[in-house]
Amino acid sequence: MIAIIGGGKMGEALLAGLLATGYEPTQVLVTEPHPDRAAELRERYGVALAPLADSAARASTLVLAIKPQDMVDVLNDLSGHLRADCLVVSIAAGITTALLEKHLPADIPVVRAMPNTPALVGKGMTAIAAGSHTGDAQLDHAESLLRSVGDVVRVPEHHMDTVTALSGSGPAYFYFIAETMIEAGVAMGMTRAAARKLVTQTITGAAEMLADPDNHPVVLREAVTSPGGTTAAAVRELERHGVRTAFTEALEAARDRSRRLSEG
Repeated sequence: MIAIIGGGKMGEALLAGLLATGYEPTQVLVTEPHPDRAAELRERYGVALAPLADSAARASTLVLAIKPQDMVDVLNDLSGHLRADCLVVSIAAGITTALLEKHLPADIPVVRAMPNTPALVGKGMTAIAAGSHTGDAQLDHAESLLRSVGDVVRVPEHHMDTVTALSGSGPAYFYFIAETMIEAGVAMGMTRAAARKLVTQTITGAAEMLADPDNHPVVLREAVTSPGGTTAAAVRELERHGVRTAFTEALEAARDRSRRLSEG
């Protein structure tokens, strides 16, 4: 039995992904404190709802899809009810495996995961790191669950703050670029609908080409950039305004903020 604690957007994304990849509604429990939201999930997916203690007592895998600020209280409430063979997977930003282990019974295996919002459409990117009591089979199981909403990569836990900067926060950077390009198109006289379609498909197609490991981003960029051409002029302006440096510093700021969250 898998129990998902928290029925927000990411909890629902994982629930939908599990059901879409072969799990039956009878194999999944959901704990959601807001009655209206809980009823919505039950009606939409046909899963059973349970109080926190019941989910902890029945589940062999417990997924914590809750806000970081609620984590300690939830851990304290469920720790006395966990099965001895339970695997705990946290998808809360900034919550370390050490913190999870501190508030759970001794030797409970934990996995820290950092998904991103494209998981909502089955195209997520999740990084996972094992706790000190987590074996290969348990990490394999966690990876299998999270592959239901996209791709998964394993990293040492000390890289998780960088993961947050690169992929956890990453979608926002691309939305920011898309917003800027669309507004520029409108300012130059295009309709918003046409500008959005051009930009969206350009980003989608470029991402598809970049997904091929044989296509290095530098090579892809150079293939579009003819000497003295329009792309070269645009890239020259980006470099003049320090966009590369700004992106690097933005990623470092996101990483450092994640570290501070991890430290409490």
